[in-house]
Amino acid sequence: MEVKIGTCGFPVAKSKLYQSVDVIEVQQIFYKFPSRETVKKWRKDAPKNVEFTVKASQLITHLPTSPTYRKAGIEVPESLKDKLGFFRPTREVFEAWERTLEYAALLHAEIIIFQTPASFKPTKENIRNLLTFFEEVSHYGVITGWEPRGNWDDELLLDIFTKIDSVHVVDPFKNEPVYGEIAYFRLHGRGKGYKWDYSEEELNQLAEKLLDDRPNYVLFNNTKMFKNAVEFKELINRRF
Repeated sequence: MEVKIGTCGFPVAKSKLYQSVDVIEVQQIFYKFPSRETVKKWRKDAPKNVEFTVKASQLITHLPTSPTYRKAGIEVPESLKDKLGFFRPTREVFEAWERTLEYAALLHAEIIIFQTPASFKPTKENIRNLLTFFEEVSHYGVITGWEPRGNWDDELLLDIFTKIDSVHVVDPFKNEPVYGEIAYFRLHGRGKGYKWDYSEEELNQLAEKLLDDRPNYVLFNNTKMFKNAVEFKELINRRF
């Protein structure tokens, strides 16, 4: 069984993180594009066996009214507010995709993850825009994954993922993936949400959710992400 374990972001010193995990999902690109020199340094300093994945720019997935824009310090001009987010088929959205792809190349990242907020609901317009977007990006030779939030019916998701040939990204304690050439799990915490610290029992339960027929990416996205990633990696090494 192939299992790659890591964190969403850099929760500890990079030198320590690089020696402890298999994969790092870069979050900065979602919020605001860092300098190219910074990203090149991340790749240069990391051991070759450490893989990077990328969380795509929020300009693609989130509306300008999202608090994540404010967190990133992005002020969107009034003229652009109806042209960003929700996979809208606009020049601005596809420019954000091109930049995301460029940064993925700098990191030698082969996987790009799109996360949509719960406000991205299964309306006809949203589904149409999503299908149009993924049809376009399917030509770029990277593995894409989409993590839908909110109420999406599994039957509808299977139909969509089959059409877009993308990976269904899930928190395995909440959902099971309906489609994908890899399994990509993002763990956001449980009872206390982001502040959750996964117990040994829960990490054993997580191990049971891994899939035998494809590579498994397990990315922790909670305050104890580094601790839990190290613990889970030790557990997997013992079990397999």
